[in-house]
Amino acid sequence: MRVSATCKLRLHGVALLALLLTGCPLQLRVPAAPPVAAETPAPHEGVPYDIVADESLLTIRVYRGGTLASAGHNHLIAAHALTGTIYVPADVMRTSFEAHIPVASLTVDEAALRAQEHSPDFPPDVPDTAREGTRRNMLGEALLDSERNPQIALRSVRLESAGPPAAGTCREAGGEARAVRARVQTTVRGQVRTISVPVCYSLAAGTVTVSGETPLRQSDLGLTPFSALLGALQVQDEMHVRFRLVARAADSRSGAPH
Repeated sequence: MRVSATCKLRLHGVALLALLLTGCPLQLRVPAAPPVAAETPAPHEGVPYDIVADESLLTIRVYRGGTLASAGHNHLIAAHALTGTIYVPADVMRTSFEAHIPVASLTVDEAALRAQEHSPDFPPDVPDTAREGTRRNMLGEALLDSERNPQIALRSVRLESAGPPAAGTCREAGGEARAVRARVQTTVRGQVRTISVPVCYSLAAGTVTVSGETPLRQSDLGLTPFSALLGALQVQDEMHVRFRLVARAADSRSGAPH
């Protein structure tokens, strides 16, 4: 039986629709890359401040790409369950930290968070099938492999001077915020890398507030962006990370430096 060109196009369209309904392609294939010499994390010294998960948030904006990009969605990944400690000594530039993100706690496309973007790139109404499929792919064995790699780890290597912050850039940190660049060792799916992140911080009344935002490539974390259909359907390498962390001393009367 001969199949007309029109029928063939319809069949291809149905197949593509089925692919999209299983969740947008947020897959990150881990390449067989040579080992990277890891920088040694900084030692912890000074007053410990524990991260308050309920007051802290890290979000990652992941962008669609390729000629079929309009068929998918940009995604907003959120981490609400950060744990860890920031250590602040008398010399604030020797501050260190270690934080962990439970991979299984990552959320995808929360409507409230997307609405807060106030951007046509992140409309709040992502279909449940796309949101659930994307999260399933993200946590699966081919991606973050949450069963074998249950946590993402962030450890400080050192802080570097960044000069006075530009107007408005440290608003999230509040108070008399200062700007630094943090060298951070990341461990994602067993891949250890070091990245540089602009950070604003303030210390007041037994509380450390840290905020920042930066572009970050998946390849910076040792990951390779997903690509399918000869590149027509893909995820862009560059993401955008934003965070605000609140940490408090166990004893706010400990006399931490200000």
